[in-house]
Order: sequence, then structure tokens, then C-alpha cells
Amino acid sequence: MNAFRTTRWSLIAAARDSPSRAQAALDQLCQAYRPPVLAFIRHSGYGNDAEDLTQAFFLRFIERGWYAEADPQRGSFRALMLTALRRFLSDQYERAGALKRGGRTVESGSLLEVIASDGQSPEDAFMRAWMGTVLEHAMQRLEEEWSSAGKLDQFRQLAPLLLERAEGDELRAIAVANGLRTNTLAVQTHRMRQRLRQLVRLELLQTVGSPEALERELAELRGALDEMT
Repeated sequence: MNAFRTTRWSLIAAARDSPSRAQAALDQLCQAYRPPVLAFIRHSGYGNDAEDLTQAFFLRFIERGWYAEADPQRGSFRALMLTALRRFLSDQYERAGALKRGGRTVESGSLLEVIASDGQSPEDAFMRAWMGTVLEHAMQRLEEEWSSAGKLDQFRQLAPLLLERAEGDELRAIAVANGLRTNTLAVQTHRMRQRLRQLVRLELLQTVGSPEALERELAELRGALDEMT
């Protein structure tokens, strides 16, 4: 576990072992993984209450100790979050049913309403947002590296090329703007793309327990993406 002292798992350990550090751990987890949690809740049919439920989920994740038996050697942080989310929404649904049985009115926005119009399941929405979050974190790290090298402006011009291939005219225009030959720019962009892949792997490594688990996680993410496309 030494290699994972600064990972998402270490935040969970901090909350588990030191109640005084639980809020700081919660804040970091909420900031890092709020988008996929919010996506899952919204696509589970919760409309106006989705934002509040997202915050409530993270609070309960820490306060109820759902992470207590979590072990990075037995699964990914993503799987842990998804299991906890299902449990949380199940509790919400049962609570809403109890209120209705008790003759009390439940606000229309707090129960299962209309599933989001894009037709994604909660799991698909969570997976897309999770992958987007991982990529965003990796891009932020790549930007920091280029900024430290005094090349922030160049990074901002080249960053769009990492995700979408540029046409010849566009590539030449960017090359001219940076005082580079088109071939040189293409090589540089290729190297940036390779570095981004490395940073994505490092980001995911924070959420699993071993290099072997990382490969399984990558395979599962690729498979899920193939099914959604």
C-alpha cells in the first residue's frame, strides 16, 4: 500500500482512521468525482434534487462508513463508488415510499421522474462521466507540466489536437502560429498524446490496488466505451 499513500484510497483511509480528517477527505473526493455521481443520480430519474442528493451521497459515504470494508486489492475505487451509489439511491427510494405510506406528501422532484432524454442508463451515464473526469484530471496534469516548462500558450493551442485529428490546413495554421514545421508539429502532438495516455494510466492507478488491477480496469473501461458507441 505504500505506493498508494496519496491516492483516492488513502483519502478513504484518512476518513476511516481519523474522524478529524474526514471532512477534508470528503471535500477532495467530492471535488474529484462529483461529475459521475451527479450523472448517475440524474439518470436515475432525480431532477431538481440531483445536486442536493449528490452532496448527501458524499456525506453519507463518509459518515456511515460505507468505505470501511473497502480494499483496493479487491476492486477499483470506481466499483466501490458505484456500489455505494446504488445503495444510497435504494435507501432514498425506500425512504420516499415510507413517507408516502405514512400519508405525507413527497415533493415531485424528489422521486423517480422522467429519465434523462438522452436515453442513457444510470450506469452508462456514470461511466461516461467517470472517463471524462479521469481524462480531465490527466489533461490538467499535462497542462501543469507544460506551464512549468514555460509553454502554456503553446499547450493551449495544441491541446485540442490531442482528442481530435486536425485537417491539413488547420495543422499548418497552428504550425505557423508556433513557428514550427508541420512535420515537427505532428511529431510534437504525437508525443503529447503519448504523455496524455501515460497520465490517464497514472490517474487510474490511483483508483486501483495494483498494476494488474489497472490493466483490468482499462479493459473494462474500453469494453464499456465500445458498448456505448
